[in-house]
Amino acid sequence: MIKSLSTRIFIGLFSGLIFGSIIQYLLGDIGFFSGTIVEISSGVGTMFVNMIMMLVVPLVFVSIVCGVLELKDLKSFGRLGGKTFGFYIINTLVAIFAALAVALLLEPGRGVDMSGGTGAVITATELPNLVQLIVNIVPNNPVSAFTSGNMLQVIFMALLVGGVIKSLGGAVPLLVQGFQEGNKLMMKLITVVMQLAPFGVFALMLKLGATLEAEIFVSVLEYLFVILGLLLAWIFIVYPIAVGAFTSVSAKEFRAKTREQILFSLSTASSNATIPVTMRTLTDKLGVKRAVAGFGVPLGATMNMGGVSIYITIAIFFVANAFGAPIAMEQLPALLFSIFLLSVGAGGVPGGGMVMIGVLIHQMGLPVEAFAIVAALDRLIDMVLTSCNVVGDTAVLTIVDSTEKEHDEAAAEGARVSAKA
Repeated sequence: MIKSLSTRIFIGLFSGLIFGSIIQYLLGDIGFFSGTIVEISSGVGTMFVNMIMMLVVPLVFVSIVCGVLELKDLKSFGRLGGKTFGFYIINTLVAIFAALAVALLLEPGRGVDMSGGTGAVITATELPNLVQLIVNIVPNNPVSAFTSGNMLQVIFMALLVGGVIKSLGGAVPLLVQGFQEGNKLMMKLITVVMQLAPFGVFALMLKLGATLEAEIFVSVLEYLFVILGLLLAWIFIVYPIAVGAFTSVSAKEFRAKTREQILFSLSTASSNATIPVTMRTLTDKLGVKRAVAGFGVPLGATMNMGGVSIYITIAIFFVANAFGAPIAMEQLPALLFSIFLLSVGAGGVPGGGMVMIGVLIHQMGLPVEAFAIVAALDRLIDMVLTSCNVVGDTAVLTIVDSTEKEHDEAAAEGARVSAKA
């Protein structure tokens, strides 16, 4: 029997995709396979993702509260928060500019005439307002924040609760113990649910393999390969090298320890659903402190969107070129700022990047028919960009944890010197 969960997920992922492809191309005329089996698989996959999502909000809240309680003092919380937030912003900006350089160099969509279109329509909307985004972090109804899964609001409430409990010192030991026991319960629940991951992944990939239309890729292979190539380079080259350069974890070791996380995120295409796996990868495999992981992972699933940044940047250049409306240099500053806001606001759910591209297509005055092309390819791209997002969270937090350990060691050395003096 195969004991490794990541190996079982790997088997479930590829066997589901192969079986789904067989249904589409060989058994498509048989209603039982193309109808009943695919429908059952879709239901099982949805139930599995819902089961994970059911645990995400309480896990995030309890983990962040416990993370704050594990900090030595509130001053270290401010340092940790600022450092994590800053690194996430830098990661997103680097991804945007790298994708911009590739898009300007390769010009995806240039020479392709897609102006005939398919008549797809997207709903007009506005680019996210940065001030409003910040204002909405504070919820006016905490119950609504939990039921809607608004991660920024849940994070805010968890930080507030954790900070207040920490400021009370030892005055509320039962409250501290309650959160700690609650955290143990959430970790056990996640472990139980994760044992079902190979079956859930198999069902999700079978549905994908049975419904994906291969012929739609013919005219857009360049676009597809550019995005996937850049995302894979980020996952297997850029992030591991960055971790190897700034921490004691080698690039090879980082790749090996994020394998389960990559496979799981490929199947769910959801950063939020992958939060439990990211937590375990950081704390159990990479030795990152729970305080760092508990605070940084939920925040990263909401705003650290390196993969989405790459996707949106390449996609909008492809659409503009393919539909005869290339982006001029004077448009770049406003475009890049919009991509940054949209990346942060994409959310850790399947299809978040596609929705944001639709917003940008409308705002840039590009043909709405282009949205059909983006939507057709989104599911395949979304899988890989989600892996890029979550591996980016892991890389950033591994680096943050390394700097925190260096800070603690320096502080301890300073204390010893002072004691000797």
